[in-house]
Amino acid sequence: MVRRELTDRQWSLIASLVPGKKGDRGASGRDNRLFVDAVLWIVRSGAPWRDLPPLFGPWNSVYQRFNRWCRSGVWYHLFKALIHAPDFSYRIIDSTIVRAHQHAAGAKRGLKIRRSAARAAA
Repeated sequence: MVRRELTDRQWSLIASLVPGKKGDRGASGRDNRLFVDAVLWIVRSGAPWRDLPPLFGPWNSVYQRFNRWCRSGVWYHLFKALIHAPDFSYRIIDSTIVRAHQHAAGAKRGLKIRRSAARAAA
């Protein structure tokens, strides 16, 4: 069983925009939704492509297809379709909103190199 990254509603918004579906010219993708889920898994986890779980298929095939979609602008059109229905269940936290512990302020900044007393006297 595959844990889906996209909801059924989100997939219904972009399913018609995905290339490689039945009826399109050329080769059709085996499971377009699984491919999109694989790419979203990579984005969410931050893992390298080689760590893609085997249930998504060979990592290099997924990467090559992702790369083709990037060059042809498919991702732009998919995100443009999804922007009207944002899902804020995943939020991004960056360093601008993360506070340091109060004792982290004012720490010494590394080693200071001082001349030895013998060299100073010479």
